[in-house]
Amino acid sequence: MDAALHRLGWSPAFAADWPTYAADGLRPARVVAQHRGGYVLLTSDDKAAPELVELRADLSGKLRRASAADPAAGPAVGDWVGIRGGVPAGCATIHAVLPRTSQLSRKAAGRVTIEQVVAANVDTVMVVVPLDRPIAERRLERLLAIARSSGAAAVIVLTKADLCEDPVAAVAAVDPLLARAGAEIPVHVISNVTGEGIAALDPYIDGPRTSALFGASGVGKSTLLNRWLGRDRMATAELTSEGKGRHTTTHRELLVLPASGLVIDTPGMRELGLWRADEGLSDVFADIAALAETCRFRDCSHHEEPGCAVHEAVASGALEAERAASFLKLLREQAHIEREKGELARTRAKHADRRASKALGRLYRDRDREQ
Repeated sequence: MDAALHRLGWSPAFAADWPTYAADGLRPARVVAQHRGGYVLLTSDDKAAPELVELRADLSGKLRRASAADPAAGPAVGDWVGIRGGVPAGCATIHAVLPRTSQLSRKAAGRVTIEQVVAANVDTVMVVVPLDRPIAERRLERLLAIARSSGAAAVIVLTKADLCEDPVAAVAAVDPLLARAGAEIPVHVISNVTGEGIAALDPYIDGPRTSALFGASGVGKSTLLNRWLGRDRMATAELTSEGKGRHTTTHRELLVLPASGLVIDTPGMRELGLWRADEGLSDVFADIAALAETCRFRDCSHHEEPGCAVHEAVASGALEAERAASFLKLLREQAHIEREKGELARTRAKHADRRASKALGRLYRDRDREQ
């Protein structure tokens, strides 16, 4: 395996898919950033002692049309792509996106139901939460549901331990939530100021592994990344007087760490709409999912139906009302998204049929003229 590609996270899974693209004369590269003007890629320079080389790239016409119809079909930060051009010209054209091993997605901000791929081909999603304020359990549940639905492992990183009077108590407050989850989710307490606990994160950035930092603004993502990089590459900002974080990271970017590993830094997102969180919800709310299996009706909405095990557990005090409300809110949101996705799929199918009919009509007209 090319050492430079291995450094970028190239794995046997991608190598197994590659012969098809190699037959088309493409070469592999990884997307490290996306801007309005195009993409930034890293690839091998093909020398005897291969090194990483940075390229600017744009989409081929075919891929541009596909991503216009479905933005998730276009390249995202972390994607492996097949390109033409590049070394030594410094410019390339992206012709294909390789199948993803994981896909951290959310509903794009706004009213339109569109998937936004936050990061692709991630091994671990680090859900970053600060300890300088009370932990918002409901938001943490949402973050974990999105992270767990990505196909990557999820860990919780509690930052700013130096600003917390009792970090042990803060972790204990999260333990009940994790105990009711169906998947084991590790928790790490760190301080970017003192360095406490940061070494425990090394396994997630070891070798060619890729991690994604996922959380709100001002939680310490950029500061942690600066520490890993060994320099102040990412701008950081103080909290506002209201305790809200400023958006110090403005775009997603994959960074190659000096020692080993790769990290995708994501901007703090105010809107965290679910996209495909069925599995994530079942993981994070395993206790409620198990109760729901015992409801009298299979299509129970867990509201006022007779024989609803979830409603009965809340009434008896066996299940916290706030936790049940959080689950039902996310469940309704997911159902709404699924309905919107179905409507979007039907609309796209109609447009495709119209385009096909028009193309067929042109073909017949051209044939008639020739005759």
